[in-house]
Amino acid sequence: MKYGEKEIQCAKLEFWPNPKKKDYTVEIIFPEFTCLCPRSGYPDFATIRISYAPNKTVVELKSLKLYLNSFRDKHISHEAAANQIYDDIVKELKPKNMELTAEFNARGGIKTNVYVKSHS
Repeated sequence: MKYGEKEIQCAKLEFWPNPKKKDYTVEIIFPEFTCLCPRSGYPDFATIRISYAPNKTVVELKSLKLYLNSFRDKHISHEAAANQIYDDIVKELKPKNMELTAEFNARGGIKTNVYVKSHS
């Protein structure tokens, strides 16, 4: 197993203290998300967009990249993937608010966008 595969296999989200007390927004765009269709096993490709207002912590970006890459071999629906990513991040991050968009590429003539958001 290559070192990158080991890092992905052991992926765990990490959070750092928020460096500022003021209100601001963080936007993260991950254009290389992949997972597998739970029915066919074919790969699905998406851009994941995360926008949040930090509270006490911010997400560490390398850990987020590895976490998102850990979906590449999972058989999971578009809706389940978007909601799992959202839930996993919100659970620890506890942001003031957060929105996640999963923009899946068209496959079989159908394009799917999944939006998940909360406001405190």
